[in-house]
Amino acid sequence: MNLDLTTTFFFYKKNPKTMQSKFLKPKPPPPFQPISQHRYQPLRTVVSCAKNSSSSENKNGFKILRKSLDDYKIRLNDLDSSFFKDKINIWVSKTTNFVNDLTSPLVKNVQDNNPTIRKAYEIDDVEELLMTEHTIDTRTPMGNLSLAAIISIEQFSRMNGLTGKKMQMTFEALVPENVSDNARNLVEYCCFRFLCRDNSEIHPCLKDQAFQRLIFVTMLAWEHPYTYGKDSLGNITDKASFQRKVVGEEAFVRIAPHISGLADWSTAHNLFKALAGAQNGISFHVWSTYIHQLLKVYEGQKSNVFEESPIISSGERILFLGSSRKRPVLKWENNMAWPGNLTLTDKALYFQEIGLRGQRDAIRLDLTGTGSRVEKARVGPLGFDLFDSAVSISSGPDSEKWILEFVDFGGEMRRDVWYAFIKEVISVHQFIQDFGPKENDQLVYNIYGTKKGKQKAIACAINSIARLQALHFVRKLLDEPTKLVQLSYLQNAPYGDIVRQTLAVNFWGGPLATRWKQVNSEASEVYNNHVYDIDGSVYLRRWMRHSSWNSNDSIAFWKNALVRQDLVLSKNHVVGDKNLVEKAAIVCKDKYKVVESTQATIDAAMIEGIPSNIDLFKELVLPLTVAAKSFEKLRRWEEPHLTASFLAFIYAVIFRNLLSYVFPTALMASAAFMLVVKGLREQGRLGRHFGKVTIHDQPPSNTIEKIIAVKEAMRDLEKYMQTVNVSLLKIRTILLAGQPQITTEVAMVLLFGSAVLLIIPFKYILSFFIFDLFTRELEFRKETVKKFKRFLRARWDTVPATPVSVMPFKPDTLNRNKERNKLLNIERTRRKQTRLTIYLLPVFLVHLPSNPRTLGTLWSLHKEGAGRCGQMDRE
Repeated sequence: MNLDLTTTFFFYKKNPKTMQSKFLKPKPPPPFQPISQHRYQPLRTVVSCAKNSSSSENKNGFKILRKSLDDYKIRLNDLDSSFFKDKINIWVSKTTNFVNDLTSPLVKNVQDNNPTIRKAYEIDDVEELLMTEHTIDTRTPMGNLSLAAIISIEQFSRMNGLTGKKMQMTFEALVPENVSDNARNLVEYCCFRFLCRDNSEIHPCLKDQAFQRLIFVTMLAWEHPYTYGKDSLGNITDKASFQRKVVGEEAFVRIAPHISGLADWSTAHNLFKALAGAQNGISFHVWSTYIHQLLKVYEGQKSNVFEESPIISSGERILFLGSSRKRPVLKWENNMAWPGNLTLTDKALYFQEIGLRGQRDAIRLDLTGTGSRVEKARVGPLGFDLFDSAVSISSGPDSEKWILEFVDFGGEMRRDVWYAFIKEVISVHQFIQDFGPKENDQLVYNIYGTKKGKQKAIACAINSIARLQALHFVRKLLDEPTKLVQLSYLQNAPYGDIVRQTLAVNFWGGPLATRWKQVNSEASEVYNNHVYDIDGSVYLRRWMRHSSWNSNDSIAFWKNALVRQDLVLSKNHVVGDKNLVEKAAIVCKDKYKVVESTQATIDAAMIEGIPSNIDLFKELVLPLTVAAKSFEKLRRWEEPHLTASFLAFIYAVIFRNLLSYVFPTALMASAAFMLVVKGLREQGRLGRHFGKVTIHDQPPSNTIEKIIAVKEAMRDLEKYMQTVNVSLLKIRTILLAGQPQITTEVAMVLLFGSAVLLIIPFKYILSFFIFDLFTRELEFRKETVKKFKRFLRARWDTVPATPVSVMPFKPDTLNRNKERNKLLNIERTRRKQTRLTIYLLPVFLVHLPSNPRTLGTLWSLHKEGAGRCGQMDRE
């Protein structure tokens, strides 16, 4: 793909608002002399980007075509001699370096290379190439354009075949005034108009360093489209250096996903967090390093495609190879591990075991099935789960399960990265089955581009895996690598099903290749309520088999999806607005943040230790405890005037027939309290620490004290459970007439109570119980209440508990035979393990530290297993 960039260094005369030339001394304009138009004579340098570059091209892949212009005249007195001296020195230095490179021998020593100087010259060349002719009007209704915005607009305009001024006029003619006034929309229009031409998996221009820097400048321009402070038109011809500037998250999420293969809308914010790390943004060094590593990953995938592999099935694309001496892959089977070569394709996993006599035949595990699953697992020698570095993979509920361990001497993320790789491959095929057309659906031929939808979905997953590989190589990963692969992330994210729906519309939607009448004649009953993309692409109703299409969130999203679009260039490039995938991804991101913040509060509340949890429980129920203590004070008449007022209020509610209003009034009071607290917190009148729960840590204790405390707690729990069980057994005796006399007495009491409730109104019964409750502690009733409680206690003690019989454990014959066969299999496995210990000793040494105690434990286990094998052989 050829790109035409025009770089012009120009002169302005007698105009204070235009840029000063590099070749002229700054000259103050005459006072009060208006100039109606710009007069400049450009010294033009045409630069083009071609694939097949000749020797005359510079280091950035740009061919310099010089055109002499004889129609400019300048005065020699206006030339800046110091500037010409600096330029001549730079040109002489570059020419000397070029000649030295040509005359140097073909084989160089490592000490002869100086990447720092070479990189400095490349950066200097690229920055000079980005300084373009200024043709646009920098004055906008919202402010003057920034330097980054001018560079971005001018460069992309020339790459589109127009000047910046013509591009600006075209944009103003296409959109309303409120859209054209925003400089961000102009930057988007110039950039997206060029990017929408390419539909490849990875944009071919990313290989050019100048294009990488231009995209970085475009993100800076989108983030800061207007000038502030020292960025003025007077300094616009100064050399622009963006080495110390960083790109923010909002600009990165807006621009980067529009470049093929560089990012996607669902995980762009997570990609930004991984690249930025602890910094406030992404620098150009990090940006170029990431792109360089990503291109290396794509080149590696292409080389794997052209290499013939006898173990890989035809039609499969190799994504990653997991074979290395320093980072082995172990396959565990029957508590035995064997190293081997692991290959991941877009459809399956291949493992080729390496034995003592060389490599064996590769085995294949299909990942396209409906029941395919991958989970994290723990493995270890002799059945002990010691190492948390494995994954468990299966292609279905009845298929063989693979347990693969990924040993990594340089870090702890290798297993998690491979888990994300495999999960993404499984997720993409699950996505195709849930949201794509069926295999034999003939209607895909009636919609243009639908047949390539499956390839687009698989390419999307391959790009996600490539980006994760690049981040893994540059060691910029999140704690959960699955957040960086799109389809795996969307499976568990809130609102993720809606984002997957938009991806399905993007992949399989397209314009009709036939008329609606012809389509309807084939299947008229299924063509209702279709979904349309912003460019008019249609996604048929019959493909909406997933249950998420009937959810309320889905209906609300698609109802309002096509409400506002300012300027649609393609289904992925919308100026001034967002495409469908981007809209759904933003909602998903916001909801995921809420879930993460909620989960963080829950994780913070999960306190370890029984005493600490008891203290937390006491702190949480403190309002109820205070309310219970206050009620107890009222009941004991500690403050007689408060108790009398409370009783007067209660009896007034009862005898004025206001009981039906008590519960609604309580709900209203609770709601009013919460709203008042909410308003006070928004006003900041309750302080930052309002509502936080604070407890004190337990005093330090040794292991013996902890064991004794746990033993005492278990003893108290046992006593409490015994008391509860005895009470339940006594109630069982009363209900089932285990003691006929007591059962008769309890039945007569229940009959009397039911008769009282039927005859006497409820308000009188309630007032009686309140009177009884508030007079139990008074002198005239205190002794009577104590005698009644002693009577109830005595009658309760006379109630016998239902007898409990504990039967001895007697397994049946079938279970006995099953357990015996299971024990025999375990013993046979242990015997094989003992006999093959000598072959597994290198594997154990990979994991076990050089600790005599650990090796001694392994040797004791080995002796124990050998003794059991010998005993079984004798039997």
